[in-house]
Parts: sequence; C-alpha cells; structure tokens
Amino acid sequence: MKFFQKQRLFILLIGIIILVVLIGYSLQDRENETMVEQFIKDTVGWAQNIIHTPVDYVTGIFQNIDDIRNTYDENKILREKVAEYKSLQYEVQELEEENNELRETLDKTESIRDYNPIQATVMSRSPERWIEQVTINKGTQHGVRENMAVITADGLIGKVEAESKLTSTVKLLTGFDQFNRISATISREEGDDISGMIEGYDQESDHLLFRIIEESGDDLEEGELVLSSGMGGVFPAGLPIGEVQEVKPDQYGLTRTAFVEPVADMYDINNVIVVERQQTDDSDSGESEEDES
Repeated sequence: MKFFQKQRLFILLIGIIILVVLIGYSLQDRENETMVEQFIKDTVGWAQNIIHTPVDYVTGIFQNIDDIRNTYDENKILREKVAEYKSLQYEVQELEEENNELRETLDKTESIRDYNPIQATVMSRSPERWIEQVTINKGTQHGVRENMAVITADGLIGKVEAESKLTSTVKLLTGFDQFNRISATISREEGDDISGMIEGYDQESDHLLFRIIEESGDDLEEGELVLSSGMGGVFPAGLPIGEVQEVKPDQYGLTRTAFVEPVADMYDINNVIVVERQQTDDSDSGESEEDES
C-alpha cells in the first residue's frame, strides 16, 4: 500500500518537473514554434473566430437598431423645428402684410383730413351674400351712420347699409344695383370732366357700370380713373372707385356705359375706414342724397 502511494507521489513530482520544463521552454525566445504550440494556437484562434463572428453580428444588429432609433428621434426633432420655423415664417409674413395694410390705411386716413375717418375692422362676411356685404366692428357709438362711404387704402368698397350700436353692415360695390347709385366723375387736367352714375355691378365681367350722363363722354379712354363726385352730399368727393376698361352704348345709342374695374380688392378686405363727410355750410347739408341712397 505504501509502495503505491510512493509511486503516485513520484509520478506527480515527475509530472510537475516536466510541466515546469515545458513552461520554461515555451517562454524562451524561439524563432519556430513546436507543432503542439501551433496546433493549440490554431485551435484557440478558430474557436475564438467561431464565437466572435456571431457575437459581432448580433452586436452590430443592436447597434444598428440604436442608430436607427437615434436617427428617427433626431429627424422627429428636426421636423418639429422645421414646422415651427415655417409657422413662424408664415406668421411673420402675415404680420408684415397686416402692418403694410395698416400703414397704407393710416396714410389714407391722413390724406382725407377734411373728413372724419373712422377706423374699423371686418368681423365677418356672410357666406350666402359673399359678394354683397361684410360686418365691421364699429357702430353708432363710434359715429357710424347709414349711407356713409367705406374705403380701404386702395379706394371705395361700398357704403354703410345698416348700423347698430357696436357693429355695422357694409354693402359692397359688388352688390350695388340701380337703387344704390353713386355720383361719380372722371376728372381731367385737360378737357372737360365726365360725370355719371355708378349704377350697378356686372357679375359676369366683374365690373362696375358707370352710366355717362353727359355727351362729353365720347372721348372716354381705357384706364381713366373714376372718382366719387360728392354731388349727393353724403359721399366725399375724390374717393377712387375704379378704372375704365371698356365703353359700350345702349341699344338705342342714347347713352353710353363704361365698364369700370374696381381699384380695391373686394375679396380681401380686413381693415377699412368709414368716411363721414363734414358739412361745411348749410348748402351742403341741404343737397339731395337721392343719388347715393
């Protein structure tokens, strides 16, 4: 029994000695490796490659997923920024347009100092009477009265048809007919002025109808400016109405009618001025208002 124990101990010591010798031998600087070392290295390298390849593939998949998620988040943020920028751009553009319109309206107010201008804003436009009337935010409390002229920075757009304490309804020139007439004139530096009446609106051609009541209208030319004459005693004189586009005689050749394109945009109305004509003497107040009723 002791013999076998001594024999195992001896074998163990021999194995340790051989292992130490092999380790020392492997640590020496040698140009060529043994077949055993090469086999072990190749085996370890092959095993590492087998394990590393799928690990790298799976890791790459998760990395790509993270990149896609980050890209999506970044694109979402960028889209929000772009949308915000566009919104601000549109808002600035609208503010610039509104500012320009208000400046033009203010300039127009200053150019009619002989009258009492009342600044107003369009509150609504009736869908069923889109081309005929709008509602403004000024009424009798602000000095607005029936039949007062209503203009924009470009020119005349209509008159006050009905008023309440805080609001008023404006009848647009596009809704005028023979019962809503305006005394008008074409003022010339050379030659006689041409007088007439705005007596309606032709919806087919989108032009006002200016009936000439004087024979001097034979030489009427395209592009001449039609102004309010102030003859009715309600509308101030000199308010731009439109430009002559075409002149046609009636079927009997007795009168001539000019087709006038309004100078103001009847479909884009935001800020307006209600114009109250100042009465300077008793003769003005006694004039007939039939023409502009």
